Amino acid sequence: MRGGLTADEDVLRAYDGPVPEHVAVIMDGNGRWATQRDMLRIRGHHEGAESVRVTVECCRYLGVKSLTLYAFSSQNWGRPEDEVGGLMTLFDLYIKKERARLIANDIRLQVIGDRARLSEKLQRAVAQLEQDSSHNEEMLLQVAVSYGGREEIVRATREIAQEVAAGRLDPAAIDEATLEAHLYTAPGTDPDLVIRTSGEFRVSNFLLWQIAYAEFHVTPTLWPDFREPELLQAFREYGRRERRFGQTSAQLEVEA
Repeated sequence: MRGGLTADEDVLRAYDGPVPEHVAVIMDGNGRWATQRDMLRIRGHHEGAESVRVTVECCRYLGVKSLTLYAFSSQNWGRPEDEVGGLMTLFDLYIKKERARLIANDIRLQVIGDRARLSEKLQRAVAQLEQDSSHNEEMLLQVAVSYGGREEIVRATREIAQEVAAGRLDPAAIDEATLEAHLYTAPGTDPDLVIRTSGEFRVSNFLLWQIAYAEFHVTPTLWPDFREPELLQAFREYGRRERRFGQTSAQLEVEA
């Protein structure tokens, strides 16, 4: 890690288990973490930012090629105004503080979601870091902000419909690849592993198309407490899964 490592390098160096190519994380539990400590909810989000830093470092160190973090959903705009404002400020601070570290460690940033709802200042900051990191190749860091899986599919469908209406696309030619090309995540890979913190068993409108065959790991750990041991445990559990993609074990053995 050319940008320095705040994660526990000894723990990471000792790990010899499987490493998914694409990891997606539903970062849940910041508010509950703060409430349990009689703190304002925004304090939990600030503590969660440290978990983001550690998780990004760990994934980059271990060789994960894509990391997608669910930071702020389309539905989160309905939260109290002060909390939403605090979250947007925190995102702006993250971009500024982590800019040099991301670039130094060959990490490319991509923000997915309806960024038109972000302030113009934040939109400019996001676009600048995306451009400055666009040639980085070791890891893609996708941050889902103002993002919703249903909204993403509706947006993609609308774009495809416009192409059909303009005569540029034959409806009979529409297939999965067509829709995927219009998703926010194009042309990236689908997640191999989805991690959800705080013990909740739901996907919360996250990457609904892309996680069709992802493996899931749910941990009771609240996001601000998520560190190296929890991440590595998720990787170990992932390694014990047999990924069949709708086929049988016997079919996979024949193909191998």
